Amino acid sequence: MVTLTIDNRPVQVPEGTTILQAAQSAGISIPHLCYLKDVNEIAACRVCCVEVEGERAMVTACNSPVREGMVVHTNSPRARRTRRTNVELILSQHDCKCATCVRSGNCQFQTIANDLGILSVPYETQLPKGLRGAWTTTFPLYHDYNKCIKCMRCVQICDKVQSLSIWDVAGTGGRTMVDVSNNRVIKDSDCALCGQCITHCPVGGLRERDDTQKAFAALADPDKITVVQVAPAVRTAWGEYFGLSREEATMERMAACLRRLGFDYVFDTNFSADLTIMEEGNEFLHRLKSGGLTRWPMFTSCCPGWVRFLKGQYPELTGQLSTSKSPQQMFGSVTKSWFAKKLGVEPEQICCVSIMPCVAKKAECELPSMTTGHGPDVDMVLTTRELVRMLRADQISPASMPEEALDSPLGTHTGAGAIFGATGGVMEAALRTASYVLTGENPDPDAFAAVRTGPGLREVTYEIADIPVRCAVVSGLGNARQLIEQLKAGKVHYDFVEVMACPGGCVGGGGQPISVEDEERYGVRGERLYHLDKANPMRFSHENPDVQTLYEEFLGQPLSEKAEELLHTDHMAWNMPSQA
Repeated sequence: MVTLTIDNRPVQVPEGTTILQAAQSAGISIPHLCYLKDVNEIAACRVCCVEVEGERAMVTACNSPVREGMVVHTNSPRARRTRRTNVELILSQHDCKCATCVRSGNCQFQTIANDLGILSVPYETQLPKGLRGAWTTTFPLYHDYNKCIKCMRCVQICDKVQSLSIWDVAGTGGRTMVDVSNNRVIKDSDCALCGQCITHCPVGGLRERDDTQKAFAALADPDKITVVQVAPAVRTAWGEYFGLSREEATMERMAACLRRLGFDYVFDTNFSADLTIMEEGNEFLHRLKSGGLTRWPMFTSCCPGWVRFLKGQYPELTGQLSTSKSPQQMFGSVTKSWFAKKLGVEPEQICCVSIMPCVAKKAECELPSMTTGHGPDVDMVLTTRELVRMLRADQISPASMPEEALDSPLGTHTGAGAIFGATGGVMEAALRTASYVLTGENPDPDAFAAVRTGPGLREVTYEIADIPVRCAVVSGLGNARQLIEQLKAGKVHYDFVEVMACPGGCVGGGGQPISVEDEERYGVRGERLYHLDKANPMRFSHENPDVQTLYEEFLGQPLSEKAEELLHTDHMAWNMPSQA
């Protein structure tokens, strides 16, 4: 152990601990912008500079280890002066129009500048000039060069965690800027649209394409029937912006808010998550029994970020993806067929809106394979953040809203549908129903709980009806690459693999609320979904009465010709832009 003094307070920490971590353990806050534990520890912003007695130069707290007897001052006159100067210099190269920034009020940089009492910038403003072209406004991911503070978080999270290296640094000195690597255009790159660069950006340099005005226009169109679906992970996080507890931020309270916005029907994506299990689970059993998984496993296809990653990085394995559409797209397809028929309206009259924790969903609904002669199955996708902005725009206070039930018949769901938003949830839900199909009896609903927690890449083998089923669960694209490389090398073999692009699964999605403690929140959000699963009297997708009715009235049975037409897709029907 090492003993040191921070702000006249004795602190004892393990050897190798940084000054920043030592201060945090003592409840002392040191401002920082670029630091991400184990990911970005390069002190690029130098906002965390502190004064250490005996040192001539200021010391960066985020990457400087403690020493025995060290005396640190985090807010001495010299430390405050240095920190203030560094922040002012960054501000001189930052578009400070906070009133028109999507991150205003939730911006680390803004908070630090306010805390330091910076009311003006003494240096000449030097915004980037001579950029090689305007950033496309149609791609779901938007980069604002004038707000980028070169903290390197996006570069590191994309490279080290997601294993994609979409971002890189261009130029030197004052002309340094973060841009798409290899001089590419973002829409022509292999970007998976996981959105992790957005949620780890401390400012508004990165954001999703804003579709809120498009949504408001649809709600105001008297000729449109607006139908909204809400993904399971959204309910775990939307209340964070409004200070609601997990118990207050219910799906029923959100339903009331959505009706206040003007939506005609409010449904739950959990319904189509149950439907996905019926199709994907039966598809897996068909492939398993037919010997189609002897060399490669079947991969889940619910996560469009993962699908984009696989098609961009390992296109030869595209055929191993489940052909089942994601719950979002199944919902859209059923809404514009079965539900439209129930309403007695043409599919074109329905505007189907999704609220998702995901940025890649915006691209998924625009794929040519997700469109029929009636138009797209899902007309637009809003992130959790966009939902919050719409509620704020209409001055809707969720805390004062009464709870309201969801509409029927696409609002009924089981606990198995709810856990889709957490890593391991799709696998567990599928195994519950697969076990029923193979044995004719429901297993203990928690029999497959081993897939829920653990490292980003975990494996387990289950014996179901005397058939060994080798499973793997992966969250984070860096872990996905590691798994695929092991598969290609023949070091591992699985039958069924669930992959989610974002660490922790959809609860940590790129469209979720942004917080410096996001990593800690992933687990809490996931636990909320498993709590909802446990509290639901129905925990098996095949028990969903509305799903049963859908098959009886419309689809026939899983994998039927009608189900194949509406609920399955050809992943070969489109290419990543870099391959077009």
